[in-house]
Amino acid sequence: MEHKGTLNIETERLLLRRYVKEDALPMYKTWATDSDVTRFLSWLPHENVEVTKNILNDWIVKYKSPDYYNWVVMLKENKKIIGSISVVGQYTDHDMCEVGYCYGKHFWSRGYGTEALAGVIEFLISSVGFNRVHAFHYTENAASGKVMQKAGMIYEGRLRQYHKDNQGRYVDCDMYSILKNDLGV
Repeated sequence: MEHKGTLNIETERLLLRRYVKEDALPMYKTWATDSDVTRFLSWLPHENVEVTKNILNDWIVKYKSPDYYNWVVMLKENKKIIGSISVVGQYTDHDMCEVGYCYGKHFWSRGYGTEALAGVIEFLISSVGFNRVHAFHYTENAASGKVMQKAGMIYEGRLRQYHKDNQGRYVDCDMYSILKNDLGV
């Protein structure tokens, strides 16, 4: 593997890039405060924009590391920030990683999640050299599973009480993955 850090990824409609401090307010307003968005995540809605600013400051510092991958997702046509996608876990001894994402609800069901995920998968496998990229979603969040399937990931099964949600409850999760072989790399 050859870690490259968070480089820009461009798809047909999207630009995935590093966060900058100025992204705090759009992130806060678009998805970080929305309980519909965070319902299926491990973190609660941000109480104020200072929480978002502190998180972004932490992420921006982490960009110094070549094995840190965290993108803000932006529409190319109007530069509007719509969501986030990142590597949330790495298992470099096994050349695999886990990806997570979230988007403002006004941008759901438009194919943006699938487009961003497919772009990140291509980058992580073809450019960085991961053999496997996987992701999971809370079983109740079937829409996320559709995003994964449309991005080429294969359903692997249900993991019982695999994760704690942001209310502290154990939830079942559905796991998907894609391998280097699946991309013909």
